[in-house]
Parts: sequence; structure tokens; C-alpha cells
Amino acid sequence: MCSIYMLVVAIVLPCCFEILSLNCGTLMKETLRYLAGIVGPSGYGSKSTAEQVAHSCSYLVDSQRLTAIITGATSGIGAETARAVAKRGVRVVIPARDIKKAAELKERIRKDNPNAEVILCEIDLSSLASVKRFCNEFLALGLPLNILINNAGIFSQKLEFSEDKFEMTFATNYLGHYLLTEMLIEKMIETAEQTGIQGRIINLSSVIHSWVGRDCFHFNQMLHPINYNGTRAYAQSKLATILHAKEIAKQLKAKNANVTINAVHPGIVKTGIFRAHKGFITGKNLHILVIQVFVFSFSI
Repeated sequence: MCSIYMLVVAIVLPCCFEILSLNCGTLMKETLRYLAGIVGPSGYGSKSTAEQVAHSCSYLVDSQRLTAIITGATSGIGAETARAVAKRGVRVVIPARDIKKAAELKERIRKDNPNAEVILCEIDLSSLASVKRFCNEFLALGLPLNILINNAGIFSQKLEFSEDKFEMTFATNYLGHYLLTEMLIEKMIETAEQTGIQGRIINLSSVIHSWVGRDCFHFNQMLHPINYNGTRAYAQSKLATILHAKEIAKQLKAKNANVTINAVHPGIVKTGIFRAHKGFITGKNLHILVIQVFVFSFSI
């Protein structure tokens, strides 16, 4: 047990000075509320399921008229989101790098709901050319677009570069989604105008964005393998995701568009990102240790 807490301390200490600038009392309270599953103003808490939320909100609009694009839907949060909304009758478009995994997900969704409409397309979010191809293919289908969920994300422990020569985490988590949104936003505005149904863009971010200091992003410091810090790279990509949402929100308001954009921290979830983090602890107790890290860090 002692060694576990030493590990937690070792993980947290490098980030403590940045965390100190936060309102730790509030964060601690919110963390405890999260762990206890206490519902928030929305009526949902950490124990709520995607299916419960989708069912509760379905009365707001005829979901069978909706089309949603969900990135990173072959596993984790994206897969559960795709399954839940497809069950409510939403047409789901899944752009994926691994088409085989996407096909397996489609089969699971269709098994649960034979009438579900699931469209698979190939995309590599780290490649700007691939993102452009996907957007052109989707627009050529002539479908409406009501929902865009920018969910896909990676965590890389070593310095890697995309084919466009950008740091891989930033290229995948932010740049790919930025271009995706830019190329599809007019279709969303058009769909909202034609249907009268408000369009929704959701950027999946993370509370770890707060680990980036107030001074600036540190891109240049990470372009050498010795200086590369995977956690900082991930945090910077998530901060950029939030800033992107804020800027697009301003643009949508200026256009008086019936489309909203929000950035959301999904909570502490045992996704592929954590499983791929071999420097941490994996296995059945991972989510418990991650929670310990957050509780410990927020209480400093």
C-alpha cells in the first residue's frame, strides 16, 4: 500500500505547483460529489448512464430526424455514445481509422437495435488530408448534420509526429477536430435553418487542461525527445479544445446561427487512453488509482 501512495505522489508532484493556482476547496468538493454519484443541476451524476440521458432528453425532439457524427466511436466513451443515440433512432456516422473495429461496433449496435442506421467512413484524424477526404465524402452523401461529437483522442508517452509534421497528440486531439468542425459547420448551420432543430457540437476535453500553466503553451520545449512530456502534451491539446469551443461559440453567435458548441470533461473514465498509458498502473484497479490521484492533487 505504501508503494502505491508513493507512486501517486510521484505522479502528482510535478503538477502540484500549477494545481495550487486553482480553487482547491471547490475542486475537492466537486470531486467528492462525483465519487458519490450526487446529481448536479442537469439532474445527472457520475452513476448516470448514456442510455438514461438519451432517454430523458428524447422528448425534446424527434430523434429519428437527427444525424450525428461521432469520432473515436470504436471504443470507450464514443462507442457507448454511439450505441445510446442509435438506440433512440439517431442516424450515426462513425469515421474511424480502424474500419474493422468500426464494423464490429456497427454489428453490436445492429444486434441491439436492428433498425439502427450506422454509416462507416475511414478517417485518420492526425492527417489533414484524411480529414478533408472524409468531410468531402460525407457532404457528398447529401445528409443533414445535427450533431458533431469531437470525441477521439490519444495519449502518447513518446514524441511522435503526424504526416503533416505536427506533434501527434496535438495533431489528433485538436488539429484534426478543428479542421473537421471548420469543414462541416456550414452544413450544421444549414441543417438547423432547414429543420428548426438546434445543432450541437460537443468537444470532449478534460479537467487536465488546467495543468497547463498561465504563461503559455510549451510547443517548442517538446519537440525534442528528451524534453517531451506526454501528460503536458495531452493537457495542451485539451486546453486548445476548450479555446476552440469558446472561439466557435463567438462565431456562431455573431452569425445568429441555431447551433451551439460546448466543451465537456466526461469525468474519470477507464478508456483506452488510460490503458495505453503503460507508465501508469493498468488493470481492474486503474480507475480507483486515477481517482486517488485526482483527490490527492485537488486537496493539496
